[in-house]
Amino acid sequence: MSELELKPLSPRRKSRQIMVGNVPVGGDAPIPVQSMTKTDTRDVDATVKQIYDYAAAGCEIVRVSVPTTRAGEVFHEICARSPIPVVADIHFDFRLALVAADGGAACLRINPGNIGGQDRVKAVVDKAGEKGIPIRIGVNGGSLEKELLEKFGHATPEAMVASALHHLELLEKEGFYNTKVSLKASDVIRTVQAYRLLAKQVDYPLHLGITEAGTPWGATIRSSIGMGVLLAEGIGDTIRVSLTGEGTEECRVGHEMLRALGLRSGGFHMVSCPSCGRVQIDLKRVAQEIEDGLKEINHEHITYAVMGCVVNGPGEAREADLGVAGGAGEGRIYRKGELIRKVAESDIVSAFLEEARKLKAEHASKA
Repeated sequence: MSELELKPLSPRRKSRQIMVGNVPVGGDAPIPVQSMTKTDTRDVDATVKQIYDYAAAGCEIVRVSVPTTRAGEVFHEICARSPIPVVADIHFDFRLALVAADGGAACLRINPGNIGGQDRVKAVVDKAGEKGIPIRIGVNGGSLEKELLEKFGHATPEAMVASALHHLELLEKEGFYNTKVSLKASDVIRTVQAYRLLAKQVDYPLHLGITEAGTPWGATIRSSIGMGVLLAEGIGDTIRVSLTGEGTEECRVGHEMLRALGLRSGGFHMVSCPSCGRVQIDLKRVAQEIEDGLKEINHEHITYAVMGCVVNGPGEAREADLGVAGGAGEGRIYRKGELIRKVAESDIVSAFLEEARKLKAEHASKA
């Protein structure tokens, strides 16, 4: 059976569409997955290499911090060599936004309130308009304006929305509407509430994320719950999973989240059982090694099953395009419901991946 065709749980919120380089964001466009480089931007080679790694993992838009004059001086080299659109992340110094826009940025990420007066906002807006690039307003619960914290007591969802609306007003005063907005907090409930509030008030595309979510285990859970709730409600036009770890994993988690909600297709789908006392093979090792190998094979729109025993295993394995069911120190490999091989436990991984490569080659020959 091919990868299940899933329908989204709710209709997408209607938002205006902007272009980040060649990637549409908002409207009825597919929801792109973003990440952010973790290198020193001044090291062009390391930054570009990381961007290529991200792109290979499914990243479609990448954000690069431009915190210093030197980073601004080399930013154009990164843009020129990047295989995907680059968003320049700017704070405090509006001049760096101007440099980044001239250097090929596909989008500017700023907080209009922290780059100075309206004259500086106008300079950035004029430059973005001249270059035809959008601006992303990034509201973060950890860095709200002092007056809003005094008014609301702390960084409430209402305070975050008020900050976003104020920043939008600063851009709209200059006639600029080529904008997307993010409202990130480090906890799920506050983030969800903030996005729900803003989604009712504006039609700008929304970039989703749970900021400072933590190390991969907890952050993946929090990001999946927080963004999953919003995406299931039709809210969100682009996403970034924030992990204290590898950016490539951010991209993979993001794509898997979208696929689980029926918002993106592609990639492969692998099911595996959680293991129990019936299992007589080293299922954890077998499943992990098979998944790692399938990432390298990268055969899209395919369902694989790695099952541990003879109770649910044969049924799940037969339902998949390619599946294996464990037995007493052995594995039975099924293709399209037909048993094709019975192998020793030590050969399960190599035999399964061999059959996966054959399946991909056959599909390629028919394309």
